Amino acid sequence: MSAATCPEPTPAERARSVLAAAGSLTVTTQGHRIELIGLHTVDAAARLLLHNPPDGHLAAELAVAPHGDLAALVEFTDVAAVAVRERVRSRLTLGGWLSALGPKALVFHPARAVLTEDDGTTLIGLDELALASPDPLATHEAEMLGRLDSAHADTVAPLARLLPAREQLGAAGVRPLRLDRHGLVLRLETADSHHD
Repeated sequence: MSAATCPEPTPAERARSVLAAAGSLTVTTQGHRIELIGLHTVDAAARLLLHNPPDGHLAAELAVAPHGDLAALVEFTDVAAVAVRERVRSRLTLGGWLSALGPKALVFHPARAVLTEDDGTTLIGLDELALASPDPLATHEAEMLGRLDSAHADTVAPLARLLPAREQLGAAGVRPLRLDRHGLVLRLETADSHHD
């Protein structure tokens, strides 16, 4: 099956998959830039919930924000689970505002969603984002790719032989890069470059 006929997830589905799989994010407000690890969840409607970080900067800024809303930029980086050249697969940036959701949580209200990948930047409609579903493998992809790369590398290399000969030309190594319900993306590495 050629790349032209192979189904692919939509940008909104890829963005939801990034949200579902992300273990960390960066929140930037007028006063702070904070890295949050394991302090967020995403509900079924793509609503981003943040647990108040221990340092309390966000809650303190929110307490003095006009109208109880704090303008914020939230960034997610999708990094390949396998150590390959140029590991960042995509970046998801959400612009909007934070408001309190009870005493220990904040809710992020997006006003803009932008997905940046190798082939460009896509502005994603907020309705599209809310209606899209993450890939069912998104939360397990890193573990599956890591296992495929470390314990089954002998199975990955022969898969590259299914590609046209011109795409295999000069490939010194083959690594699994992405796995979703649509298939497996391989990274073919040469001495000084790569292609997927």
